Amino acid sequence: MNLNTKVTLFFSAIAVSLLAVLVAISLYAFRTFSIASATDHIRSAGELVRVALTESMINGVIDRRESFLKRILEVQGLRSARVVRSPEVERQFGRGLNLESQADATERQVMASGKPSFGVVEEDGETVFRGTIPYIATAHGTPNCLQCHQVTEGSVLGTVTMTMSIDGLRDKAVLTVGGIAGAVTLFAVLLVLLARRLLRPIANTAVAVEAAVQKALDGDFKTQIEQRTKDEIGQIARDMNRLLAFLDSGLNRIGTSVARLTERPATPGENLLTATIDMVEGLSKAAHFKQAIEEDETKSEIYTRLSSTLQKEFGRQEFSLYEILSHKKQMKSLIVDGRPADGCRWCDPEILVRPEACRVRRTGHPVDGIDNPEICYAFQPPPEVGPRRHVCFPIIQSGAVGSIVQIICTPDEERKLHECAPLLQVYLRETAPVLETKRLMENLRDATLRDPMTGLNNRRFLEEYVDTLIAGVQRKRAHAAIMMLDLDFFKMVNDTYGHDAGDTVIKALAGVLKQAVRASDLVIRYGGEEFLIILLDSNAEHACLIGEKIRGEVEAMKVQVGGTVIQKTISIGIADFPGDSATFWQAVKFADLALYQAKETGRNRVIRFTPEMWTTDEDY
Repeated sequence: MNLNTKVTLFFSAIAVSLLAVLVAISLYAFRTFSIASATDHIRSAGELVRVALTESMINGVIDRRESFLKRILEVQGLRSARVVRSPEVERQFGRGLNLESQADATERQVMASGKPSFGVVEEDGETVFRGTIPYIATAHGTPNCLQCHQVTEGSVLGTVTMTMSIDGLRDKAVLTVGGIAGAVTLFAVLLVLLARRLLRPIANTAVAVEAAVQKALDGDFKTQIEQRTKDEIGQIARDMNRLLAFLDSGLNRIGTSVARLTERPATPGENLLTATIDMVEGLSKAAHFKQAIEEDETKSEIYTRLSSTLQKEFGRQEFSLYEILSHKKQMKSLIVDGRPADGCRWCDPEILVRPEACRVRRTGHPVDGIDNPEICYAFQPPPEVGPRRHVCFPIIQSGAVGSIVQIICTPDEERKLHECAPLLQVYLRETAPVLETKRLMENLRDATLRDPMTGLNNRRFLEEYVDTLIAGVQRKRAHAAIMMLDLDFFKMVNDTYGHDAGDTVIKALAGVLKQAVRASDLVIRYGGEEFLIILLDSNAEHACLIGEKIRGEVEAMKVQVGGTVIQKTISIGIADFPGDSATFWQAVKFADLALYQAKETGRNRVIRFTPEMWTTDEDY
């Protein structure tokens, strides 16, 4: 129900109520006035009859009283008149004339009480006012009633009953009240029409504002409200138009800027407000995501958080995360379908050893397998999972592809994946510099822990790793064999052939050492031409076998330096941790003592530490 209808009904209800009250009051007032007027009229007529009858008795013409009563009926308004004698008068003078007939119930009541009676009655289908007035005998005044009537003081001598029609008064009352009601009704109608006229601009403006608000909720802020008046209602229309124009302009600017940030194209007919809110919320979540990964310690934690975000924020359950290894020649599968993995599920495993087979790695651009099926030949989903599509996104680091995010979807999910792809790329853009920073920090840290010439871990690495190594040995109750190695007469190489030749020999020796041990063992350049090897889960006896193998390979090693072939030998000292010492660094010292013993006993040999070599009680 609109405002105009409400106001019309409200004023109409008030007008009807006022009219009803006014009619009721008017009718009550007219009735009261009519009864009072008729009462006075009958009283006056009754008094005239009493005086006339008294005069007739005095003058001796009482026998003509009937003609008098008939003539008095000619008085306008009187309908009937009759006189009724009391029983006392009838006993003294007889029943009297025809008009002095038998008293009715009202007249008997009046003669009994001595009080007049007035009331409205229906006679012959006509509404009349009847009044019955008693004549009281009194000894006072002139003439003295008791001189003629043999009654006591205060006795009722009779009554006079008169009736008068009030139909005329009623008709006049109805006409008067009708006129008043008509005037009030006309005034009320004019008032309602005036109120509607005054309220029409308000109602129309309210309807227009409501329609504009509904359109605004649907993202349409271009509605303009017609200014119908120049008062406050017109000001509301003007201000509303200004507000809508401001919102339309502001949201368009915000939406354009956000769309540029997210690279999300506008969809025809979309709700601008909802789309902008969604994009801003997405950017806010992406900012919180970036803050979270910036506080992560390693790249592994970042990839795990990215995997969790793909599942929770984007509802993706099938996806792969790949990393391009630093030497650029291999790819590594990190996470598949939310779980750590070291192989491919959705692609040809060839991409792990030959990254060029991956279209994203090769081009550096996103690959959309939804709009362009079979664009990437490396995409090979398992046949048992059914039809699948994919979209692959590169994470650019230092101008090259550093990581790859592959999203898998069913044909039913293609539209949803396309819709969330722009926001997903925002997350990946936020991830890229953080991953790059972590990579550079890891490379920097790795550089401080590796010997740049040989690529082996250095002594600083051992100092940082030793606590982990000791804890692992103690937890497994295992042994670690420690081998200290040193080239024999290496100074002669530098002095004879130069430091470049010495570096070449060191590099060749590092290659031999790495090939001679397992990948889980540690080969450390301890300093200069001295190396340290830690054989995990091995005892000294096994280390002696490995040592002899290394010694033989080094003795057979030939290093070509210019036109000269250099051959060297190596001395090796071996100790067991915790077999020889429960302290790791003391076990290293014991291996060093064994190495010294090898040097002293002729070099090019492997010596196992024995307690006799330790001649002091000093502990490490």
